[in-house]
Parts: sequence; structure tokens; C-alpha cells
Amino acid sequence: MKMRCIDPKLALMAAILLMPVAALAHDAPPSPPAEARKLVFADEFNAGALDRDHWNVVGMDFWVNEEQQAYLDSPDTVQFADDIAGADGGALVLRPVYRPGVDTLKSRKADFISGRINSLGKAEFTYGRVEARIKLPDAEGVWPAFWMLGNGQWPDTGEIDIMESVGEPDWIGVALHGPGYSGETPMVNKHFFDGTDATAWHTYAIEWTKDAILFELDGRLIYRATRPMVEFYGKWRFDTPKHLILNFALGGIYPYKTSGIAKPYKGLPRATVDQIKAGKVAMYVDWVRVYEPLGTK
Repeated sequence: MKMRCIDPKLALMAAILLMPVAALAHDAPPSPPAEARKLVFADEFNAGALDRDHWNVVGMDFWVNEEQQAYLDSPDTVQFADDIAGADGGALVLRPVYRPGVDTLKSRKADFISGRINSLGKAEFTYGRVEARIKLPDAEGVWPAFWMLGNGQWPDTGEIDIMESVGEPDWIGVALHGPGYSGETPMVNKHFFDGTDATAWHTYAIEWTKDAILFELDGRLIYRATRPMVEFYGKWRFDTPKHLILNFALGGIYPYKTSGIAKPYKGLPRATVDQIKAGKVAMYVDWVRVYEPLGTK
């Protein structure tokens, strides 16, 4: 049989047409550049002090997930620095501190204090792009996070975990929680770094629409949760306002379930305790920004 010579250009075109749609979508930008849209909220953390018009600081009465810290509104736990390598100007520093005997909540008796801020009642959003540039520590058993909550009873009004870490620098987690899909559900995903890790500066973001939430790392789509995916398990609770949260927890349920470490503290090993005592553990936040929803004129 006589062989026909195939034009290389036609062969290349055929290969592209046969390429799986998922592969093409993976490489395509998930959304237009944020800079082309209206900025509706920003904190660059350049003032050297917390903007109390934007943020609340959580105190000692708050406690969840068997965490090993007490939150305290203090310059020891909520700090600012203008000399952090790689930051664009100043940075927010959430720092855990070993401080036995300070905790006033009798049912807890935490040996550590740390920082947690939120925008409840001051800056709340429904849809849009939410992002922060963050640098995390290499310290097993810590639990820093950047996330959003609804303004009612958990989990009925929804939770969006834009980034959370248990101190293992090769990965971070993202998740959605709501009624029927809270805790360990299919709406929880791990992203493993390639060529870098969580101790470098990264931009963690979501694109939030009425039918999907897309999670991004440095502008690259790493996970997508759609309304049908969620509604297989429970009601879609991502059509109401959510507020921002930045916090630095220690130990507790999630780190414990990841490592199985129980001593000297639940989820928190001795090596990390020593790092905290030496002042070597913190989460740095260069900025937080929120843009209007896609398609807004």
C-alpha cells in the first residue's frame, strides 16, 4: 500500500484538537487579571499598626478544634514589620508565643498565646476575587490560615478555606464547609508544591461566583468546587456575605489527624515548641485585596 506523506502542520492541529479538554483548561488562565477590575477592599499593612476600621482582634474567650493557643490582642501576637525579605513594604506578622499562666479560660489552660483577626461587621463580601500574599513557617503542628466565614451559625452559613497549613511546607489545604459537608468531605483538597514550598511568598486566592469557587495559587488554578458538586451533599451556602479571617492556631484536631502527634501537646511536637520559644515561628501577610465580581460593569 502506498504511504501518504502527512503535512506536519495538519498533524499538529489534529493533536491539539484531540487533546483532552481538561488539559487545555488546566493551562488557561482561570480569570481575567485582577488589576482590570475594581478593587473594593485592600490592606497593604504598611502603616505599622492594625487598621481597626477594617479588622477586629479576637480574644481569649474564643476556642475551637482543641487548639493549643489562647488568642490575645497584643503587640506580642499581632505585629508589623517593614524589614521582611520579599515583602512589598510592610507586613502583618501573626506570631505564636509560649506564655504559660496567661490563659484566663479555665476549660482550656493553654500554654501559648497567638493572633487572630477578622473583618466581621467591617468588611464583608458576596462574590468576587479575594487574595492575600502570605509566607508560612516550616514548623510541624502549627495551623495558620486565610479564610472566610458566613455571619451565622457554623456550618450553616458556609466556610471558605482559601489557605490553611499544618506546618508541613510541601503542601497547603483548601476547602469548603457547609451543612452536610463539614469536616472531612470531598470539598477538601491538598495542593503539593512543585519547585518551591510554603515558606516562600505566595498569593493565595479565590474567584467566587454564584455557581463555583475557584482556588488559585500564584494565579494558577489548583482546585474548583461547583454548585452541583456541593449540592450532592448539602445546600449551597455561598450566596451570602462572608467576612475575612487571618489567624495562627497551634495544634488541635487538624494537625493531630495529620501527624498523630499527641505530646507534648495535641498535634504539636517538641521541635515546634522549641522553635516558638526561640521566636522563629510566624505567618507573614504582605497584603489582602478583594476585587469586584467578574462581569461587573
